Amino acid sequence: MNFFRFLKSKSFFIQIGIAIVSVSLLIMGIKWWLSFTTNHDQKIQVPDLNKMSLSNVETKLKELNLDFLVIDSASYNPKYPKRSVIEQTPESGSFVKEKRKVYLTLNPSKYRDITIPDLNGRSKRQAITQLQSVGFKIGQFSYVSDIGKDVVRGLKSDGKKLRPGAKLAKNAIIDLILGDGKRR
Repeated sequence: MNFFRFLKSKSFFIQIGIAIVSVSLLIMGIKWWLSFTTNHDQKIQVPDLNKMSLSNVETKLKELNLDFLVIDSASYNPKYPKRSVIEQTPESGSFVKEKRKVYLTLNPSKYRDITIPDLNGRSKRQAITQLQSVGFKIGQFSYVSDIGKDVVRGLKSDGKKLRPGAKLAKNAIIDLILGDGKRR
């Protein structure tokens, strides 16, 4: 019975009022603090950084109070300038808050170097297949006096003889020196 009498008392209603006011003030304080610390409703549109050099990217993003981080370099793409942006995350046109990092993928300055395989004694067809599979292009064929017809006897690039194990840029043109199949 005392419990029901307490529920009807003046002190109970005062305590309920204090609790409601305290919770309301706490919620309003948290809401104000969150809007202040999280920059709520702030939007910065991410610019298109495609094909821009790193120095231009740095200038552009500093103006907008954004940061960047180079995360990778892709395979060389001749359609893009050397050391320029190929991809970005978040994409251009997206909205972000200040001091957000934009992650960049850059175009290398050249094709990567590939080790030249030892093809001496292989057939023309095997050599062409193996060279193309690692990323080289096939140029011209020249023949030397040798008993093996269309057997690889050497490789050249830009007029220089190549040794197995040396490195050459991907997409380089390699000329094959083959045997003519004539016995002398």
